[in-house]
Amino acid sequence: MGFNTASGCKISIGTTTSATTQAEYEADSYTEIGTIEDLGEFGDSFNAVTFTSLADSRVNKRKGAADAGDMTLSVAFDGADSGQQALKVALDDTGALPYNFKVELNDSLGTSPTTFYFSAMVMSRRTQVGSSDNVVKAAVQLGITTAVIEVAAA
Repeated sequence: MGFNTASGCKISIGTTTSATTQAEYEADSYTEIGTIEDLGEFGDSFNAVTFTSLADSRVNKRKGAADAGDMTLSVAFDGADSGQQALKVALDDTGALPYNFKVELNDSLGTSPTTFYFSAMVMSRRTQVGSSDNVVKAAVQLGITTAVIEVAAA
């Protein structure tokens, strides 16, 4: 398989139902978030754990804690979009439970596209008005709290 553009990619928000496996994520119900311009980036990065030995003055490195990062969505503001409304509900939810998310690429081989599942807290939602020739947008930051599960296209 070659590569594709980002056109046609989707992100959807689920519920706060606890999920750690592909099957558990797939069992959740999702609402697609509309008018997405940019999904940002996501995926594990590890903290560096270092130790410098006196004997050889060499910095030794190991992987520490994994962090899937913060994902910043850029959307054209649409107060009537059910996915954007769900993001606002998740932002206003002061509970300690993250929401499930599903990202689908546009690389289906006939059955299903590459799909990523993870849980995240909606950390911010900021409206960007801009000037007269700008589209009113919202920047939504997702703080990813779990490992990202990648399911290959089929």
